[in-house]
Amino acid sequence: MDLDVTYVLIPGAGGSAFYWHRVEPLLRERGHDVVAVDLPAGDDRAGLAEYADAVVSAVGGRTGLVLVGQSMGGLTAPLVAARLPVRLLVLLNAMVPRPGESGGQWWGNTGQDAAARRMAARDGRSGEFELESWFFHDVPDEVREAVFARGEPAQSGTPFERPWPLDGWPDVPTRFLQGRDDRLFPVEFQRRQARERLGIDIDEMPGGHLVALSRPAELVERLERYRVAAGWRAEAG
Repeated sequence: MDLDVTYVLIPGAGGSAFYWHRVEPLLRERGHDVVAVDLPAGDDRAGLAEYADAVVSAVGGRTGLVLVGQSMGGLTAPLVAARLPVRLLVLLNAMVPRPGESGGQWWGNTGQDAAARRMAARDGRSGEFELESWFFHDVPDEVREAVFARGEPAQSGTPFERPWPLDGWPDVPTRFLQGRDDRLFPVEFQRRQARERLGIDIDEMPGGHLVALSRPAELVERLERYRVAAGWRAEAG
């Protein structure tokens, strides 16, 4: 087993490591260590600093870190990358913060709502948010049912209230992978966000906002391509 590679998987809103339950075994089959993190999302005392603490604690002394931040996890992942020897940071359908900007301010500052409504109008959908049609439209029925059976995870507003604390993006190689069918963060919106805030281009793959649930094998293949391009061996073991 090639334990020099550790995938650290940070979920989005709700903070549940279960989001990665279809991805984690596929990465382990390829010989990698995997840490899927549960965040204290339901704790009103916990902000992004506490989220980062949870990730750092879960990682422990592991090395060869590939950090993957999904959606809201894009606010936490760079805080972790500033504290641990991360070799690669992958943003997945992610929010990209600016120094001093709160998570709550991000929505208006980026124009997310207008972008999502434009996409909905083009697709002939209502612009009003609805969980199943916006998030689970491409997730297999049995997977969606398994997620819903766990109940709706709590998400405190605390992480959205405080300014993002870093002075700039950490000096870590960063890739941005975006589902081209994402209805919450449309691909053209994400393309602009990545260029304006990070100065990088996005890579696209099929799938909506929850690609770890809808297309885990293809997601793993994309992550592995990033790993190889970053200088690790093409084959584990």
